[in-house]
Amino acid sequence: MKEHNAYILGTDTEELHRLGVQHQVWAEEAQRGWNLAGFKAGETFLDLGSGPGFCTKELAYIAGEHGKVIGVDRSAAYIEHLKQVTALHHLNIEPVLSDFDEMVLEPETIDGMYCRWALAWLPNPKEILINVRDALKHGGRMVIHEYYDWSTHQTEPQLPGLNKAIAAALRSFKDSEGHIDIGRELPRIFEEIGMKVTGVRLMSKLAKPDNLIWQWPKTFYHSYFPRLAEAGFLEEQDVKHALQDMSEIESLPYTTLCCPLMVEVIAEKV
Repeated sequence: MKEHNAYILGTDTEELHRLGVQHQVWAEEAQRGWNLAGFKAGETFLDLGSGPGFCTKELAYIAGEHGKVIGVDRSAAYIEHLKQVTALHHLNIEPVLSDFDEMVLEPETIDGMYCRWALAWLPNPKEILINVRDALKHGGRMVIHEYYDWSTHQTEPQLPGLNKAIAAALRSFKDSEGHIDIGRELPRIFEEIGMKVTGVRLMSKLAKPDNLIWQWPKTFYHSYFPRLAEAGFLEEQDVKHALQDMSEIESLPYTTLCCPLMVEVIAEKV
C-alpha cells in the first residue's frame, strides 16, 4: 500500500530497501560527522527526517542508556517501522509523527541534531532550522548532510537514454517546492540565524559496477524513473531506454558513475 504524498520517492517496500542501501553507502560519512560534532553518551539528539530509522538507531547507541533520540518524520509507515526498531533493540528512541512545520520541541532540551536529505524538499528550511536552534542547549550542535550540486551526477561512458532520465530527475526536483542544492546555502542560513559554523566538508562518491556505491544510484533509477513517467517528466519508452543503458554500462569494467556532490555543514549554538 502506497502512502500518499509522504515522500517524493514514496515509502513502499522497494523504497525501504533503497534507503537501506543508501544508508550503507553513507553511514561512514554520518558517523564521521557525529564524531566531528562531538556527539556523546548521555546526550539527547534530534534525528530530523528520520525515515524508517537507520540513523536513529545508530544515534541511539551513541546516546546510550542515559541519553535519548527523538526521531521526527511525516511518514506514518516509517514511524511505525521506527517503533518496531525501538522495541526490537530496546533503545531509548522517541518516534514522533509530525510535519516539520508542526513539530513541538521544548526550548533548550536537545544536545545535537542530525538531518540528511530532508531540508532539500522544504519551502522554508530557514524557519525549520530556527525552531531547532531554539530547542538546542547552549553549545548544541547541528550536523546536516545535503546536496551541494546534484548536476554532478554523471556517468562515463555517457549514453543518451540514461542522460535524459537523469536530467528529468533533476528537473523534477527543481520543480518541487524545495531547493535540491540547499547544502550550498546552509553556511549563509546559519550566519543569518546566529549560529557558528564549525565545519564544512564536501563529500563525493565515485561508483563502479563492482562496488557497493553502485547500488545507490542503481536502486534510485529503478525506483524513481518509473515515477518520472507517471508524473509526465518521461515517457514509458524513455524509462525503458534509460534502464537498458544502465544495464549496458554496468557490464563494462571501466565504467564510472559520479554521484551527486554532497556537503556536510556543522554549526553550534553560541
